[in-house]
Amino acid sequence: MDARERFIGTCHCGAVHIAVPADTVFSNASRCNCSFCRRRWAPNATVPEDQMEVVRGADMLTIYQFHTKVAEHYFCSRCGIYTHHRRRSNPAEFGVNVTCFDHIDMSNYDRSNINNGIDHPKDRKSPV
Repeated sequence: MDARERFIGTCHCGAVHIAVPADTVFSNASRCNCSFCRRRWAPNATVPEDQMEVVRGADMLTIYQFHTKVAEHYFCSRCGIYTHHRRRSNPAEFGVNVTCFDHIDMSNYDRSNINNGIDHPKDRKSPV
């Protein structure tokens, strides 16, 4: 990540800090409805892999993976807050938890923007 202005997001206890460019588009954040994400229900914004950085607490992160083991879901090992994940749909992108960024006004968030993780294209059986 270069020296451009950036936003810092944190977990609840402050052990983990992630940085994204200040021009990250939070307004079109979405929530996934797959079996895992719907249980945490955190809105996430897309950030290219080379534009997201863990600036503090990388040693405090725990990774959870399931099913195809492509997606990597990162959590603070102390407070349990989900901070970000590597996307299965595009492993060159991260989804960052919008609620980790204090400057975001969640009252302006479109709660209806759902990413269909239940019917993921990579889970569909090929036609015979």
